[in-house]
Amino acid sequence: MGRGRVQLKRIENKINRQVTFSKRRSGLLKKANEISVLCDAEVGLIVFSTKGKLFEYATDSCMERVLERYERYSYAERQLVPTDPTAPGSWTLEHAKLKARLEVLQRNQKHYMGEDLDLLSMKELQNVEHQLDSALKHIRSRKSQLMHESISVLQKKDKALQEQNNQLSKKVKAKE
Repeated sequence: MGRGRVQLKRIENKINRQVTFSKRRSGLLKKANEISVLCDAEVGLIVFSTKGKLFEYATDSCMERVLERYERYSYAERQLVPTDPTAPGSWTLEHAKLKARLEVLQRNQKHYMGEDLDLLSMKELQNVEHQLDSALKHIRSRKSQLMHESISVLQKKDKALQEQNNQLSKKVKAKE
């Protein structure tokens, strides 16, 4: 037999409130894990206790990636809805988002330079490695293209110089 419906209102007893918070937080974290595993969903959950303690859950323990994806999605959503750009709140919000984006980019740059890799999981390290491999292939392709263009230009110059040399040789023979 199950329990009756719980009335949703603030629990006045401090101890009962803390016990309920702890149990429900554990249940919420468990549900977040279950939905990520069962449905292959990318999940990010952040909970702050009344004392300000942080509890979080992220798929593959990468909260930054989940938040970055959320920012991109919410930014795209806001682009579809026209807002008043002169409102002071929008500038503050935009500043905060750009600052967070800058921090993510700086952190990624450090990872690409081989710094601060100790905190990354195996999957994150593989992702960084894949991105570096892709960038290296792109760089090598561009370098090869520039070298081929340079060789082509030099071959044309060589051909022009040979023709000029042949003409000068004919003039010298004609004068002899």
